[in-house]
Amino acid sequence: MNTMENLEKQLICPICLEMFTKPVVILPCQHNLCRKCANDVFQAANPYLPTRAGSLTSGGRFRCPSCRHEVVLDRHGVYGLQRNLLVENIIDMFKQESSSTKPEPVKDETPMCEVHKEEKINIYCVTHGVPTCSMCKVFGAHKDCEVAPITSIFQNKKTELSDGIAMMVGTNDRMQGIISQLEEACRAIEENSCRQKTQLCEKFDHLYSILEDKKREMCQKVTAEQEEKVNYIRGLTQKYGDHLEESCKVVETGIQIMEEQGQAVFLQATKPLLQKIAEASSIAHLEKVERGYENMDHFSVDFRRERQALRSIDFIQDENDEDEDEETELSEAEVTQAVQNLSLSTSKGPSTPPST
Repeated sequence: MNTMENLEKQLICPICLEMFTKPVVILPCQHNLCRKCANDVFQAANPYLPTRAGSLTSGGRFRCPSCRHEVVLDRHGVYGLQRNLLVENIIDMFKQESSSTKPEPVKDETPMCEVHKEEKINIYCVTHGVPTCSMCKVFGAHKDCEVAPITSIFQNKKTELSDGIAMMVGTNDRMQGIISQLEEACRAIEENSCRQKTQLCEKFDHLYSILEDKKREMCQKVTAEQEEKVNYIRGLTQKYGDHLEESCKVVETGIQIMEEQGQAVFLQATKPLLQKIAEASSIAHLEKVERGYENMDHFSVDFRRERQALRSIDFIQDENDEDEDEETELSEAEVTQAVQNLSLSTSKGPSTPPST
């Protein structure tokens, strides 16, 4: 009979704590469940999946109550699990053997009352929620209490405990499902954030490139006028230098003639020399630089509007509002256009002096 008891323990469903009820399904982890119990656990772990006639009609997952192995089901739900015909046959054989074999008397292991040492605990005090003996009801502390047969309370408490365990198993599976969803949400947040930051950096890099191109273009304008003015001034400097060199030669010639002692020779050389002195003394034919020609302040800029546009850059606040989206997109376009339209002030000063 000890062998039969051990066999009966192996045929107990971990959910309902009763002998397996056919049909019996076998999980991928090789543990067995009543199909009804498996369906209850599955529904508890997937409360939001659609159901039909009390059974889930789409795929989902739950955990084995024995080993916590995750069981993934297809669209057939628990009806897609394989039946364990071997266990069902063993159950049939066990029931036949149990019905044909007369049970041996079970050894009485009923505990004794702590107050009345010779009395067995055989009733249940409903008022205080504790098992006690008949003497306690008649003469003891529970004489005014409501009592019930211990057998009926045993069955009720066993059922209550079984239901509580099944509920906890379902609750644990739901909690595990929530944890898995939260972990998946964390991964999705990290992936989405990485993607958005990449897109954001690309858009800012585009703005940087526009600014760099515009800076290069404007600097080239300043450089072009700088070279034009510098070349003009250098050419003018060369002309004045040539005139100065001629004047110096005339001065040297005049000094030499001043040392001439011969009056006739002196007078002969004086007339052309005086003419050269008159020509050298005149610089009216040379161009003059206009006042402020060296000033480059006309290449001034005013970036207040562009700074305001750049400071107004922000994320789209409401993606569901199409009107706001269009306004935001227009704002971004205005920012880009404002950056592209950066230019030097149009109030220019003199660039080339008038010829005289």
